[in-house]
Amino acid sequence: MAKPFIVIGAGGHGAVITDILYRCGHSVKGFLDDAVEAGTEVLGVKVLGKLDECKFHNECMFIIGVGDNGIRKRIAQTYSLEYGTAVHPSAVIGGHVSIGIGSVVMAGSVVNVRTVIGNHCIVNTSASVDHDGSVGDFVHIAPSAALGGGVLVGEGTFIGIGSCVKNNVSVCGDVVVGAGAVVVRDIVKPGVYVGVPAGNVWSV
Repeated sequence: MAKPFIVIGAGGHGAVITDILYRCGHSVKGFLDDAVEAGTEVLGVKVLGKLDECKFHNECMFIIGVGDNGIRKRIAQTYSLEYGTAVHPSAVIGGHVSIGIGSVVMAGSVVNVRTVIGNHCIVNTSASVDHDGSVGDFVHIAPSAALGGGVLVGEGTFIGIGSCVKNNVSVCGDVVVGAGAVVVRDIVKPGVYVGVPAGNVWSV
């Protein structure tokens, strides 16, 4: 019998992940959240307590239901747990695709052939990652964003809602691509990039 899941984070993102887990036939034991009172119900599932209580649930699988890349990374590095994945039944996953632990692929998304999705990533609603792509750990590809074939995305990068990245372009780690931006050339320096074509407006 499959282990039940505990979702870390009881906000909107955690609720979406819980819905995906249910649709995939998994059971969800509860949430852990430092900012939500124990006993609070989300989609009929109770908040069990704070994050530190994960150590008392070694019979469960875990998934981090937090959209912020930095917070997700900090939780994953703090708590060595058995992390699972969640892939919505309506997502299209091509052949020879690898999806890392803790990652989530949401409704209507496409991850095409020979693509690698790293650990604790989010491929959000109706996002598209085309063939031969590589997405590093702790990346968030926001709703309706599109990555062309052969795109490489570095660790911790956020690809904003409705943005797109031209085929065979590389985006380094710790980048924020703004909503609706169009990336047509390599991004080699961390920072915030917006516009059409995307340009740097703030550097790390």
